[in-house]
Parts: sequence; structure tokens; C-alpha cells
Amino acid sequence: MERTLNLGILAHVDAGKTSLTERLLFNAGVIREIGSVDAGNTQTDSLALERQRGITIKAAVATFHIKDTTVNLIDTPGHPDFIAEVERVLTVLDGAVLVISAVEGVQAQTRILMRTLKRLNIPTLIFINKIDRAGADVSGTLKAIKERLTPDVATTQNQEELLNVLSYHDDQLTKNYLSGQPLDISQSLATLTKQARIHPVYTGSAITGEGITELEEAIATLLPAEAGDPGAPAQGTVFKVERGQNGEKIAYVRMFAGTIRVRDRLGDFGKVTRMSPDGLSAGQIGKLWGLSGIRIGDSIGMPKAQQRHHFAPPTLETVIQASDSNALHTAMTQLAEQDPLINLRQDGDQLSVSLYGEVQKEVIQATLACDFGVDVTFRETTTICQEHLVGTGEALELIYKDPNPFLATVGLRVEPSKKHHGIHVKLDVPVEHMPLFLFRTTDEFRLALEETVRETLAQGLYGWQVSDCLVTLTHSGYQSPGTTPGDYRKLVPLVLMAALRQAGTTVGEPVHHFRLDGPSDLLGPALRALAQLNAVPQTPVLTKTTYVVEGEISAGLIHQLQQRVPGLTRGEGVLESQFSRYRKVHGTPPVRARTDHNPLNRKEYLMHLSRRS
Repeated sequence: MERTLNLGILAHVDAGKTSLTERLLFNAGVIREIGSVDAGNTQTDSLALERQRGITIKAAVATFHIKDTTVNLIDTPGHPDFIAEVERVLTVLDGAVLVISAVEGVQAQTRILMRTLKRLNIPTLIFINKIDRAGADVSGTLKAIKERLTPDVATTQNQEELLNVLSYHDDQLTKNYLSGQPLDISQSLATLTKQARIHPVYTGSAITGEGITELEEAIATLLPAEAGDPGAPAQGTVFKVERGQNGEKIAYVRMFAGTIRVRDRLGDFGKVTRMSPDGLSAGQIGKLWGLSGIRIGDSIGMPKAQQRHHFAPPTLETVIQASDSNALHTAMTQLAEQDPLINLRQDGDQLSVSLYGEVQKEVIQATLACDFGVDVTFRETTTICQEHLVGTGEALELIYKDPNPFLATVGLRVEPSKKHHGIHVKLDVPVEHMPLFLFRTTDEFRLALEETVRETLAQGLYGWQVSDCLVTLTHSGYQSPGTTPGDYRKLVPLVLMAALRQAGTTVGEPVHHFRLDGPSDLLGPALRALAQLNAVPQTPVLTKTTYVVEGEISAGLIHQLQQRVPGLTRGEGVLESQFSRYRKVHGTPPVRARTDHNPLNRKEYLMHLSRRS
């Protein structure tokens, strides 16, 4: 029976993951010759900008076979500015290969990726690449993997080390070893790898092909292929959207259950007019045409789930400008379809986009010029703050009672919840008080309410996203017939913002945790530079030749630190950084211009609604 495996190739930029993809496709006979990243002729880097810059920007899917396993291989970006692409891929993976260069070793992005793979319990193989290159240090890289990524790794060539790692996690294997019974090391290795409890390490070179056969065998035998039930109702998730040559929307879908065929209608998304492959079934990845209403993160056959970010959201934003504002808006709307995390915001004629870093800004600029013929400039990059609740607040508006102009009663309570818990909505009213003649189930009513709550809390008292709070519906009322979903949708923002005003919020600015390695004789200049950037360093760790200093720095200043590192360290320094937390802003909180109808101001809000109607 043929299995389908959806496999992600992940790595820090330049570790060789696209070259590994080329080698796997070549060995499987999918391509006749191996492309080169430097030459710009690789199979998965299809965008002109990818070929020009020699980096992967968009996730790409290629299919090949290893024995009885069909592998949908997904090549993902390695540059941290395109982490959103990686995030979307993680939702559809059965397993992953994490590529690490034997020359550069464990790098900043490698650590972020491995932490996320472990947190999501994704079975992962590790491939130490570039062992043929000058400066390759396999033993040093393996040591760094154990120290900086995870101790739960072993090379399959070292049987004693492998047995020790397996025994630590497999009690039955340990009992058999102590009692002198036969040991099924292969079975234990496969089971623990599929459970994401250990991560086998392989070494080789994607360029020469050394070690690739062993890696292919591991991919086919150690990683799980989830079949699902092709006869069940269709269920899937959209992890990528792109536009075809004629501007048509193409959705990349991972199917978890059921089967989709041409001419099937998928809810409000539209009717499938074309697909590849024909008859997309459980476990498979494919492309669908004709779904004009679909977006990245949408679920097929399931209630629309709120997209969960496995990585920190963008912490930077900038205003984007062009002489032709209409053309810019059209182009950016299409880019937002492909990457919702750019969070396109419009305030009058002014467009803002969210960013992970300056390279992403350059790519957006080049993409708009190349694909849409729109030349743009950017204002200075600024940080995106968050608002957090101070206390609990409640508000109530009653049907038929001034100043409520809507045919609905809504009472809401807001209260803080755990960190990183997000926004949740709870119903605390009797079923008979819910307008179920408008909604089929209480869950459908709650989801509709939650959608409006999330949209409203995207802009809090100071205009920033409100996070980590529980919103409870305490009162509900309606008139039947008469009340419409719009009555609730329009009233909820007024009640919610009144409750938020009572609770109060503080503004937090994003800060990054950094680790700076450099020559020990240059520690002094490094500490002075950190002080100039208002960083908060911890006590440095010194050896005879090097220093390591860790600490926190504002997200808005990390780019300046990156630019200064080469000069501060004679070009020998290495800076790693990642989002850490939101730190309370002292003094006057920064205010973000509102782009909603300002439910904080009843008169202004109702005036906007009347104009719209």
C-alpha cells in the first residue's frame, strides 16, 4: 500500500536545504540535472526574486517517490524575515528534515526552528550538510546540536551512543538489555522518531550526494505518513495562496480527511474548477482553482479556526507609499492574500504593513516593482506594541433602552487571562436568551461573536492589539422576528470598548532576547554600544579568547545592533536574537492611529455606520 508523507525541509539561510531538495528530486528522477542556488536555476526557487537573491522566499512543493512512499517535499525559507512562510508549512507536515551546515554549525534560526519543531511534536531528522567543504567540523557540529538544540539525538553509525539514547526513552529496550534478551534497535528507533522523542542525525553533502541514500531510507522508514480516511467528509487546511499567470487564485491544500473533486462546492469559498492532482484525498497536498473567497489559514469542511502563530508575530511596521495609490492598494491586497501576517492597514490614503525585518521590506519593494509595475518607498520602520488588561471591566446595553439604537441586548465582561493565552470568548447566558433563530447552534453563535470580538480588540484604548483576555457574554436579548446578526455585530464593539475602558490597559513594547559572541579583548566596546542602544545585558561569560553576553533590547533597535556587530567584533562576532516579550512602556504610552470606526466615540462610530448603510 502506497503511503503519502508531507515533508518539510527547514534550515537557517545558506545551510543547503534547497540544494538538498534538488538532490532528492534528482535521485528520484524528477529532474534531469541538479540546479544551483548560485546559478539561480533550482526547481523550487521559481520566483525571479528568489533566483536573483539566491534565497528562498516562498514555500514550494515538489513530489517524488522513495520505494512505496509518495513524498510531498516542501522547501521553506531560511531567512528569519520570512518565518511566516515556515509557520504556515508547519501546520501541514507529517515530518521534517532540519538541515545544519557542518561549516557554520548551529545558527540563530536553527535554534528557533528546532524549538518550534519540538514544541509542536513534529518528528524530525537532522542532516549535517556540507561535510565536503573546507572548514567542515562534523564532531563540533554534533556537539553544538546536543548543547544548543537537544540532547535527544544520535548518529545511527555509532551503535553504542544510539543504544544509550534509545534506552533512556525506551524502558522495554532497557529491560531486554539488562536481561540479555534480543534487542530490536530498528523498531525502537522508528517508534521513538515517529513520536518525536529522539532525532536521528545523518551526515553528508547535498552537492556531491554523499550520505543522501541513508537519509532517503530514514525519510521512508522513520517518519510517519498519516493516511486519514478518504471516504470521510472532506477536511483540509489552506497553507499557501498564489496567483496564476492570468491572475486566477490558486490554493494549496493539505487534506486530512475525505476527497475533493472538480466541480465540488466548498462552502462559501466557491466551486472547484480545476485541481492538481485529480481527486485530492486524505493525506495528500494539492492545488485548487476557482475558490475566489479562500485565504491562507482557512479550513475546508471545518468551522473556521483562528490561525495560531507558532512563531512570534511581526514586531515592526512601516508606511508604504507610491505615486499611484490605487495600483498600490490593488497590489498589496494580492500580497496580503499570500501573506496575511503583513497585516495590511489603511488609514485614509495611508497604507501600513507589518514586518519581521528590513530584508522583508526590500523583497516587498522588489516584488511590487517586478510583478505589478509599482514603484514604492517606505517611511522609517517603527515597532508594533501591544495592549494588556490592567483589571476587569463590564458593560451592558439593553434592547429598547436609550442610547442603544440596535435590536439586541449585549452585556460583556473582560478580564485578563494567562500570558500567550490569546483571546477567548465564553457564553454565560441561558440558551433561551441566545438568538438561535439566526444561528444553527450555540457554538456557531459563539464563533460569530468571537469573530467580532477579535476584530474589535485588534485596536484597543491606544490603538494597539489587545492580547491575553477572556471575554464573557453576560447578557443577551433579541426580538423575534426583527433582530439580525448585524444588530449584534454593530453593538458588540460599543459594549466591548466600554468594558475595556473600565478595565484599563497598559501598552507594552516588543523586546528581543539577544546573544552576542565576540573576541574577549573587544568586550568593552560591545558593552558601551549596548548601553547606547538602551539594551539590558546580563553578566558576560568570558574565556581567554571570546566573550558571550546575553540580554534584552528593544525590537526597534535590533537592526542597528546587527549593523554594528561587524565593526565591534573585527568581523568575528555572531549575533542571535529572537522575540522575547512585551515590556511595559513607562511614561506616556504611544498611540497608534485608528483604522476602525472608533467605537470609543459613540457619536463618531454611529455616524460611520449610518454613512455605510
